Amino acid sequence: MSVIKKLAGQTAVYGLSSIIGRLLNYFLVPLHTTIFLEKEYGEVSEFYSYVAFFAVMLTFGMETTFFRFVNKSEDKEKTFNQALSIVLAVNALFLLIVFGFSGQLASLMGYPQYQMYVIWFACILAFDASSSVLLAKLRFLNQAKKFAIIQLSSIGVNIFLNLFFLLFLIDYFPDTGIGFIFLANLFASLIKPLMLYKELSSFRFTIDKALAKSMIVFAVPLLIASFAGIINETLDRILLKNLLLDQGEDFAKTQVGIYSANYKLAIFITIFIQAFRYAAEPFFFAQEKSADKNKVYSKVMTWFVIVVALMFLVIALNLDIFKWFIPNENYHVGLVVVPVLLLANICLGIYYNQSIWYKLADKTKFGAYIAIGGATITILLNVILIPIFGYVGSAWATLSCYFSMMVASYLLGKKHYPIKYNLRKVGLYLFTSVGLYFLGLLLSFESKAITFVVHSILILMFIGLVMFMERPLQTLRKK
Repeated sequence: MSVIKKLAGQTAVYGLSSIIGRLLNYFLVPLHTTIFLEKEYGEVSEFYSYVAFFAVMLTFGMETTFFRFVNKSEDKEKTFNQALSIVLAVNALFLLIVFGFSGQLASLMGYPQYQMYVIWFACILAFDASSSVLLAKLRFLNQAKKFAIIQLSSIGVNIFLNLFFLLFLIDYFPDTGIGFIFLANLFASLIKPLMLYKELSSFRFTIDKALAKSMIVFAVPLLIASFAGIINETLDRILLKNLLLDQGEDFAKTQVGIYSANYKLAIFITIFIQAFRYAAEPFFFAQEKSADKNKVYSKVMTWFVIVVALMFLVIALNLDIFKWFIPNENYHVGLVVVPVLLLANICLGIYYNQSIWYKLADKTKFGAYIAIGGATITILLNVILIPIFGYVGSAWATLSCYFSMMVASYLLGKKHYPIKYNLRKVGLYLFTSVGLYFLGLLLSFESKAITFVVHSILILMFIGLVMFMERPLQTLRKK
């Protein structure tokens, strides 16, 4: 089996759990947007935006760090123990601070009435962060099936409890409201460490000063990069609310809710990127010593772009269908941002694909520089565009940020760790998909059936291009 096929197989397994899980979670969106008003859904989205910052801090970049060090280590179990020890120490300190100052933190976030939710989320974050290193060990051992089972079990608990709480209990406890979403999340997160008891039972708290120092030095730039990345991914929701408060708090929360709900329509590309990252990171490190590594990295990039470009076309040209995943039509006013966010996620996926260069070269500081630059663009453009264009400005700020990061990573990688990507093909597929999308906008008719047929032909044209370009290469390789 070729290395590409191996990566594709692992991505499929990770992707299956991610796709099924994300889709199941996504089907909660109709439930949440039906039960809760736009401003209430905006509160949920804003709360998770704040939490995302802490999630990055508490994993401390140890997933990638573990993969980097375990491949070079003779004592792999010791490397795992040290990585998890660092994460547990960070999380223990975090829990002490949150438990001691939960009221002040809730007030600082603008939700003094949600002090208990702050405590719940502290536990959620601690469970998820500690589980991330345990799950990374499964990925290193190529135990993709067990990984998938654990992830799906956690998601299954979350789905079941959401349905149970919101369909049967909310009428009896109406004051809990959106808290039921958070409580379901708490139990779902607890499932992970419970199911990872075997990996956890073999863990021994370790303090190897030399190893810990090396791992932290490697991880800190990744942490900074991830933190800046969270700014790029989630700060727009926070800024939306705060920059629109002069038009009324309810209006501001409503805009956040509409934007967040439509953001989820980019979920399929997001799912694929997540599945790809789960499989690709250990795969890329394993290929480091291969003589054909650059060819492998280039081929992976080409096929990655093919898949996400096709996904973009399918979703963007069929928004009239996909929009009904959000049955509440009050949210449909925000559909205009979906194509922009899809393109933004494509740029982000390409950036993630490229980012292997600074990890392999042990120059993770460049990842931090790129992400900080992206965060700066995110903040500046959101501050400028939100007062003028609202959440549409946030969408364009997101695209500008990820496009800039993608270009910066390519240029820096070309200088410090050259990987010869097939830019002609990558550019051809990207520009063709965007061009076909705009052609599809022109070829939209009053009859939705005719429009669907025409748009389907455009999608088939893209697939035909891929088949024409890639089949000769496959034939040459077989020969």
